[in-house]
Amino acid sequence: MKLARDTWLVYQRHMRLLLRNRTWLFFALAQPVTYLVLFAPMLRVALRPLGADSFADAYLIYVPGLLVVMCLYGGLFTGFALLAELRAGIIERCRVTPVSRSALLLGRALREVTSLLVQATIIVVLAIPFGLRVAPGHLVFAYAMLGLVALMTTTISYYVALAYRNEGGLGPMINTVAQPVALLSGVLLPLALAPLWIQQVSVWNPFAWATHAMRAIFRGDMSDAVVWQGLLIISVLSIVTVLYTSRLFARTVR
Repeated sequence: MKLARDTWLVYQRHMRLLLRNRTWLFFALAQPVTYLVLFAPMLRVALRPLGADSFADAYLIYVPGLLVVMCLYGGLFTGFALLAELRAGIIERCRVTPVSRSALLLGRALREVTSLLVQATIIVVLAIPFGLRVAPGHLVFAYAMLGLVALMTTTISYYVALAYRNEGGLGPMINTVAQPVALLSGVLLPLALAPLWIQQVSVWNPFAWATHAMRAIFRGDMSDAVVWQGLLIISVLSIVTVLYTSRLFARTVR
């Protein structure tokens, strides 16, 4: 109970700080909206071999991948904010309070998860005029999947930031890893269009499982085994990354 209460208190504080910055949402959505409006319409012809006979079909395939890549990149770059707070001594001042060390980490991480889910909601709303249609119940399940992806990438970023402690090298390191991981997830184009060797490599990529699961959820195929396989893989990895990052955070913030 204490961990939950402390996490809620830290989460509330960081949400208030986020809401004071009125420009964060505009800059966070600038690139996803650009891809949604300028890139997705070109996919109707490209995705025709997969049964995309209309713009609505193309968006039904593309939007789930876009949401996954938003949580992938958005979560992986949150380590910069943690490093900034460490440099400014904010976390040093927080550690003298009776708040749990794990709560200091989880409250921050849940703030990032909330931010990414808000962005995902706006993207889905903007895609509706283009013909995207998703059942509300399926959309809620998709958000649960996205929340786990965001939590996993955020805690991974925190772990790397705590272990590396170098803002100058953190960005290039994240980009070097995130780009091939995103491409091997089939977020831009389904991996069914890729050569066989890429499909075989992507089997080891958890974000590919998340992308496959998201597309199945969006098309309403909840009985597809990939939905539950993707959910299981992402859930386990989220728990593992939270535990390892919390342990490192507790050792670092003394």
